[in-house]
Amino acid sequence: VTDAARGPAAKMAAPARLCRCLLPLLLAAMGAGAAAGTPGTAGCGCSANRAAGDGREEAAQRFSAAAAAGSGVSLCLPGLFAVQMVLIPAGVFTMGTQEPQIQQDGEGPARRVHLGSFYMDQYEVSNRDFESFVNATGYVTEAEKFGDSFVFEGMLSEAVKADIHQAVAAAPWWLPVKGASWRHPEGPGSSISSRMDHPVLHVSWNDALAFCRWAGKRLPTEAEWEYGCRGGLESRLFPWGNKLQPKGQHYANIWQGEFPTNNTAEDGYRGTAPVSAFPPNGYGLYNMVGNAWEWTSDWWAVHHSPQELHNPQGPPSGTDRVKKGGSYMCHKSYCYRYRCAARSQNTPDSSASNLGFRYHSAFANFFF
Repeated sequence: VTDAARGPAAKMAAPARLCRCLLPLLLAAMGAGAAAGTPGTAGCGCSANRAAGDGREEAAQRFSAAAAAGSGVSLCLPGLFAVQMVLIPAGVFTMGTQEPQIQQDGEGPARRVHLGSFYMDQYEVSNRDFESFVNATGYVTEAEKFGDSFVFEGMLSEAVKADIHQAVAAAPWWLPVKGASWRHPEGPGSSISSRMDHPVLHVSWNDALAFCRWAGKRLPTEAEWEYGCRGGLESRLFPWGNKLQPKGQHYANIWQGEFPTNNTAEDGYRGTAPVSAFPPNGYGLYNMVGNAWEWTSDWWAVHHSPQELHNPQGPPSGTDRVKKGGSYMCHKSYCYRYRCAARSQNTPDSSASNLGFRYHSAFANFFF
């Protein structure tokens, strides 16, 4: 991608790479119990929801408050992972679009949004990163507590599918797999040992929140996420421009072929790709679209004010949380959500084999 294609952001100095080591904290007890799976959004079918309202979000908030009680920037301790964050400059951009592709998702109207500078993780949180968190805290994810999680059937063996007799009605390729979790993405017998640099999956919003607070960070707002996704470009479809494959090159891990029956994997991946795969955008952020959906901090709503906004935080309450970016399962014929303005939602305790996150730090002035 040329500097001209990336816009003014490409003329900035190379992204600052910050060694941010993490202070481990003991995890408070989380709520227990199980809930039956319920269908996801029929318009997307790219993930599935669990029933909400059993206190898990409140439990995660309690853990988050305990984690946040420490210093905003943690000390460097042996054995903990170092993360790379990039400075996203303050600015104003057009959020959303006047040409929504999926009307029911609330992609419009386009509105001008002002944001202060902040740091954003250069990569999606990887299995290696999440393992460090779990090893330091003993954290147990919600998928592990529930005892199952949703997995795309195309990633499952016939033997595993033979024992499953349920599916999401609106998206029958989503199957609840007993024992599926971040350590076992396709259920018992599967492993992440060869995928430590791939995005962690099967993490709920509550799980992501617990990780972020332990790390002294937080989830980005939807506005921050979209601003970062655009990489300094204005009103473009993708982080790199309007053409999906400039000069025939793949810039994201999405579905090629016919969804959901035939993935030709022309981009090199049937499932997730390493978090450093594909070219970064103008801000130096990798895989902002495709690969794995990413949680944001915002509650879900589909009606937005066209008025100019400053550092919007989203609705004050809701039932679902916003996720952005699409995943390796997205195809234009069904889930055209690998665009910067695209959006979807899940309940905070939902998890699936295409859902992950990255994090954000507001301490943009701390290091300078």
